[in-house]
Amino acid sequence: MRTSTMLASTLTAAVLLAGCTSGGGPAPTGPQERGPVAKLAITPADGAKKVRPDTGIGVKVTEGKVTEVAVADAKGRKVRGAVGADGLWRPRWPLRPSTAYTVSAGATGTDGKQVAARAEFTTLKPKRVLESGMSPLDGETVGVGMPVQLLLSQPVTATQDRARIERSLVVRMSEPVEGAWSWVSDREVQFRPREYWPVGQKVEVVAHLTGLRAGKDLWGTKDRSLSFTVGPEHITEVSAASHRAVVRKNGEVVRTIPVSMGRPGDDSYSGVMIAQEKAADVLMDSATIGEPGEYRIRTKWNVRMTYSGTFFHAAPWSTGAQGSRNVSHGCVNASPANARWFYEFTQRGDIIEVSGTSRKLRFGNGPTPWAKSWEDWLAGSAVGEPVTG
Repeated sequence: MRTSTMLASTLTAAVLLAGCTSGGGPAPTGPQERGPVAKLAITPADGAKKVRPDTGIGVKVTEGKVTEVAVADAKGRKVRGAVGADGLWRPRWPLRPSTAYTVSAGATGTDGKQVAARAEFTTLKPKRVLESGMSPLDGETVGVGMPVQLLLSQPVTATQDRARIERSLVVRMSEPVEGAWSWVSDREVQFRPREYWPVGQKVEVVAHLTGLRAGKDLWGTKDRSLSFTVGPEHITEVSAASHRAVVRKNGEVVRTIPVSMGRPGDDSYSGVMIAQEKAADVLMDSATIGEPGEYRIRTKWNVRMTYSGTFFHAAPWSTGAQGSRNVSHGCVNASPANARWFYEFTQRGDIIEVSGTSRKLRFGNGPTPWAKSWEDWLAGSAVGEPVTG
C-alpha cells in the first residue's frame, strides 16, 4: 500500500514538470506572425511613352524602405543620379530624348524581406532640336582675352530657359579664377574671366545640352565639350595719336610698329578688342560695308579685330604715312614686314587695345567681352552669379 502511494506521487510530479518551459509560458502551437509585405511603385509607369527627359523618377514603397534605384538605357549605360528633397530620383543631367530606359528598384520590408520592381519607359521625340557650336577650337592655344562662345541654332529668350542653359555649362580650370556667362544675343552666350586668363591656364568646358529643355517643344540632343590652353600674354596698344602699335609679351615690349589708322570720317574703333581670327590673304571689298566701288584689293597678313571688317594688315601703299598720318579706311595699316611679324606672333584671343579715336567699339561687334565692365558683364547672366572653376 505504501509503495503504490509513493509511485502515484512521483508520477504526478513528473507530469507537472513536463508541463513547464524555460520561459514559463505555453509552448508555441503554430507559425509566428510577420509584418506586412513591402510594395514598390515606380513612376513613370511601366510602358510609358513620350516621357520628358528632365522628369524625376518616383520610387514609392509602402511598409518598407527603398534600398536601391538603378537607371540604364537600352545599351546598358547607367545613369548617375540621386534622390532629391522632393523624394524623386533625378539624373545628374537630363535623360536622352527618343531613348528607352529601364528602372530597377529594391526595398526592404518591415518584415525584413527584400522586394524588387522594374519599369521601362521611353523619352519623347523633340518637335524642335537645339543644335550648338563652341569656340575656341578643341586643343587650341589662345590669348589671355579669349572668351568661350556657345552658339545656338534657335533663339532662347525666356530667363528661366537661359538660366537652365547656364547651369548646364561646366567650366573646369587648372587655376580656378572667377568668371561668368553672359548673353550676347538670343543665340549666343559667352564666358569670360573677371580679369584676363592667367598664362598657362588649362580650361575644359562641357555643355550638358542633351535632354535640356530650352523653350517650348525645344530640346537639346547632343552635348558639347572642348579644352584649350592659355598661351603667353600678348597685349598690343595701338595709338591713333602716336601712330604706333606697342607690342608686349608677358609685360615686356617686344616690338614697336609704325601704323596708319582710320582717316577722318573713317575712324578706327577705340576699345579693348581681341584677335578674332587670322588669314594670310583676304579680298577687301568696300561693298561688304555698303560702299561699293570705294576699294577692292587683296591684303596680306590679316588679323581680324571686329566682325564689321577692322583688321591689322599689310598696306604697302601707305608706308609713307605709317608712323605719321592716319589714311586708312578704318583698319590698322603696317608695312609688309611688320604685318607679317605681327601675324605670326599673334594668337587668337590676344588683346589689342586701340585708343585716340572718336569712334567707340560697339559691344557684340565680334567677341568683345572686354568692352563691358565686370558689373555689366555679370548683369547679362540669367543666373546672376559668377563661376569659379
